[in-house]
Amino acid sequence: MLYPKIENTISSFNFEQISEERKSILQPLVDFIQNKANNKKEIRLNLICTHNSRRSHLSQVWAQTAAFHYNIKNVFCYSGGTEATALFPIAAETLVYSGFKIVKISEGKNPVYSIKFSSNEAPIIGFSKTYDDDFNPESEFAAIMTCSQADGGCPFIAGAIKRIPITFEDPKVSDGTPQQKEIYLQRSLQIGTEMFYVFSQIKR
Repeated sequence: MLYPKIENTISSFNFEQISEERKSILQPLVDFIQNKANNKKEIRLNLICTHNSRRSHLSQVWAQTAAFHYNIKNVFCYSGGTEATALFPIAAETLVYSGFKIVKISEGKNPVYSIKFSSNEAPIIGFSKTYDDDFNPESEFAAIMTCSQADGGCPFIAGAIKRIPITFEDPKVSDGTPQQKEIYLQRSLQIGTEMFYVFSQIKR
């Protein structure tokens, strides 16, 4: 069972709001997951953005949650950047607002967070790292490029068997403005809706 507040957030997701153009961008990810599921193989997704601070983390968390919600087995979601910085605190706060339970388990310039979507499931470990960090898979994964800068700057991802650009606008543009909280929530809910749409399409 997902936490009730997350269930409430999910109930607001409307797949009809996803444009046909956007669905065509998401389709290669649907196909990758379906192919792995059909062959009863582990499904590894590495969500990649430049700094591994915002969009890649939101994508990782929502994708893992969607896999659990739709009971798609053997899904392992990771995130990374072309450089390591830190998980931006507002991104974590946005997930808390949507119902995730987050605990900071280490301090410092690059804190480590425990991110839980269900009381009995293992937490997602959130911290900024490069896409090829030892924490992430070395091979047999799909590289999901969540920002155009990383997509353009990384023509080759070692170990990836599929590269899928699914880019999102950066909520960072709102940092320090009165609209910051609203913009981060909008982006998180867009990512959540699209990741749930992807996993809703998987036939078991």
